[in-house]
Amino acid sequence: MKSKPSAGRLASKGSQGFHITADKIDPAKVLESVSDDSAGGLVLFLGTVRNRSEGKAVKGLEYETYRNMTEKRLAEVEKEIMARWQVKKIAMVHREGMLRIGEISVAVAVSSEHRAEAFEAARFAIDQIKTFAPIWKKEVLSGGEKRWVDGVQIQD
Repeated sequence: MKSKPSAGRLASKGSQGFHITADKIDPAKVLESVSDDSAGGLVLFLGTVRNRSEGKAVKGLEYETYRNMTEKRLAEVEKEIMARWQVKKIAMVHREGMLRIGEISVAVAVSSEHRAEAFEAARFAIDQIKTFAPIWKKEVLSGGEKRWVDGVQIQD
């Protein structure tokens, strides 16, 4: 069964611009969700599943998340971004479940009046997702072996 592309929720001040999904992420829809006529800069970051890790061939990744805690943490990230930068809208979408090589695992999009703030806020968002969100990934290697990927220790 094919899954439909996901854009996450529209993001603006006072709303939730984050989403955990089993659906494929559609970059065009993520960008559209942060579109704003007053924005002069839109930044889109896409994290994808690559075919090698630590010298071994990878067939795919499996993401697991503690959804309630992840959504709570991403709400905190969104709130901090809105406080630190003059961002118009932000969208953060992360996949869960099994992903194949080349599939998008995470998308972060930010719109702001100027490009510098959009770049800074997007970089901060992806770094915070990697540091604060309880999302775990398991590599599926070409020989069928599966191994958990060492990540950063989640901080409170």
